[in-house]
Amino acid sequence: MPSPSAPAPVTHARNPIGSHVPVGPGLARGAFPAMRHVGADTLQVFVGNPRGWAASAGDPRQDAQFRERCESEGVPAFVHTPYLVNLGSPNPTTYEKSVATVAHNLARGASIGARGVVVHTGSCVDDGAYDKALAQVREGLLPLLDVLPDDAPTLLLEPTAGQGRSLCARIDDLAPYLEALDHHPRVGICLDTCHAFAAGEPLDEPQGVVATLDRLVEVAGPDRLQLVHANDSQDVRGSFKDRHERIGRGHIGVEAFAAMFLHPATVGVPFVLETPGASDAWAEDITLLASLRDRVAVS
Repeated sequence: MPSPSAPAPVTHARNPIGSHVPVGPGLARGAFPAMRHVGADTLQVFVGNPRGWAASAGDPRQDAQFRERCESEGVPAFVHTPYLVNLGSPNPTTYEKSVATVAHNLARGASIGARGVVVHTGSCVDDGAYDKALAQVREGLLPLLDVLPDDAPTLLLEPTAGQGRSLCARIDDLAPYLEALDHHPRVGICLDTCHAFAAGEPLDEPQGVVATLDRLVEVAGPDRLQLVHANDSQDVRGSFKDRHERIGRGHIGVEAFAAMFLHPATVGVPFVLETPGASDAWAEDITLLASLRDRVAVS
């Protein structure tokens, strides 16, 4: 396993592979050694407390160093917004804080040179509130998207596992969600494989990955997929349970990930792990994904 002092990774053109990493003592000081330690060439971070509303201003020196290293080492970096964000919430306070948090994370993402900011697509919570919740998503996000500068990250919508009256879980659910956002050019998709599988997508079937990705391109359009959260699932397809598992140790299986690397929709798309365990486990999963990527590249 690479040590923290190993040479800078060479980003793989077909699919950079990495993981969500802790930042520890500071954004650049923590994230890059953690990334090197697991042999990654892409990474995802939180820029504040993932389970709270407090907006961290960050350290301008650490932000600048992080951005410089992403640029000099060719590392595609991503920010994940806090878990509390729900733009479909009927609670006005939660909704207002969600909009503010997305805006803050987009700004922080720009300051550190992130390629994208991931946000969960949320839920409507109350029965019969779907249309109202989608209207809230539109009202909250379009003004943010319309003023993004050219060097700002893309907002990446991450469909959920189908639990709790999700606004967007299955691939087909992306159609009305994107329509609510006028198919804005600054919106992309982050496909979480565990979420998609839990919501019912047939990733465990022989042609299930192809069918799922073909449908994603049909619904969302070409080049909309910009990040894959590569997670196996502890539970069976259609369980609506968001319980990630290590690659090849769950119900999705290794061959599904190999099939994803073969699909034209994933060309150039980074794969980021959010699997259980710590650095040793992540390093093993990254090595496994890289072997699948490289295997299909020469097949």
